[in-house]
Amino acid sequence: MPGHWKSFRYRLERRGLDALAWFFPRLSRARAVKLGVVLGDLAYVLDRRGRAVADGNLECVFGDRLSSDRRRWLVRSSYRNFVRTMLDLFWAPNLTPDNYRTWMKLEGFEALHERHAQSPGGSVFLCVHQGNWEWASLACGFEGFGNVVVAENFKNTLLSDVFNRLREVSGQKIIPQESSMLRLLKTVKRGGATGMLLDLNLPPSQAATIIESFGPGGLEMCVTFLHALLAQRAGTLLIPVETEPRADGTCRIVAHPPVAWPEGATVQEIAQCCWDAMEPIIRARPGEWMWSYKHFRYRPKHATRPYPAYANVSSKFEKLRRTVGKPTAAGESVP
Repeated sequence: MPGHWKSFRYRLERRGLDALAWFFPRLSRARAVKLGVVLGDLAYVLDRRGRAVADGNLECVFGDRLSSDRRRWLVRSSYRNFVRTMLDLFWAPNLTPDNYRTWMKLEGFEALHERHAQSPGGSVFLCVHQGNWEWASLACGFEGFGNVVVAENFKNTLLSDVFNRLREVSGQKIIPQESSMLRLLKTVKRGGATGMLLDLNLPPSQAATIIESFGPGGLEMCVTFLHALLAQRAGTLLIPVETEPRADGTCRIVAHPPVAWPEGATVQEIAQCCWDAMEPIIRARPGEWMWSYKHFRYRPKHATRPYPAYANVSSKFEKLRRTVGKPTAAGESVP
């Protein structure tokens, strides 16, 4: 019976997603944006667990520097931003090579085209769960970079082809996670491009490294190192992309200069440089980051600052910490 119920629920979810994909592109842009605000507020009210995660994240990042009213406003804004980002993806079939610049206000892309053309190892576009990361990816596709992007696996596999179809409206190619590293390496060596979400949490047993965020004595995050490995092996440009959704339905999308790192840097050090380039964007507009996501899932055994209640101590995380030279006890570091 449990298996039959899950199968029924998965099919129901797929039908609901198909209905949304049919209905939402038929809305005007103004109505689509307004509906995003309404549904974002509804999600904020209904998602009690997500609000608890967001509160815990904000408390650990900002401490007592935030009033309770300010914290509630940031959490509500974060929900609005996330819902708008997802709905904007479903509205994306309205975007075409002829009209996308009406809604996407691009900055820095002319210089990016020049840098990309001169790069021996293509480019990786770097985003976090801030602003409209889905439209950032679509914009790079419309700009003709020939993106190959790895799709995160859904528990309900019936949903994958709907999201993949929407994410390919600008001409980029979505590939599965399996054997993606080799595919991406071949792509950038041919002068192509890909994109990465730097704050996507990974288990320490996967292609992960550890970065520090919101320092000093920053909160540690277990994230992908694939972008750093591509840069190290192929000389790939690492391009931070900033997005700022606006009330009029447009989205400002900024391609910043490539991230620089010291000669001979490890993949962990390169990944840290990339995060350091993106964190100021989050700090500047914190209401656009996805605070309800469990960014800090792993807590160091000898943590010197508070972590959210959902964070766990993990032997695999401690092993990974040792490989990247993180302190294992007060004043002790293992190279």
